[in-house]
Amino acid sequence: MSLLSLWYFHLPNFILAALMYTLLGRVLLGFIFDADSPNYIWRFFCRITDPFVTLISYVTPGATNHIVLWLFGVVWLFWLRIGLLYLVAILGGLPKAAS
Repeated sequence: MSLLSLWYFHLPNFILAALMYTLLGRVLLGFIFDADSPNYIWRFFCRITDPFVTLISYVTPGATNHIVLWLFGVVWLFWLRIGLLYLVAILGGLPKAAS
């Protein structure tokens, strides 16, 4: 079975994983750079992850620190990936093990 035959799982999983690890990179860079730093790498990480951070800020208490909010985002993305795997498994979209 080719990798392309499971595109409906791999494509969303790849996007969620890329966002998750980019957000984790933002957490690590948050210890080094200020929030208004002109560094282009920091601005790239912020630009990519800001839409998701805005979404999770609605379900996370407002008193949390920015870094804690970003870590919550990593956890949310992890569970979204697990939920995607579970959904595909329930719908019978995963390949059967070879005997």
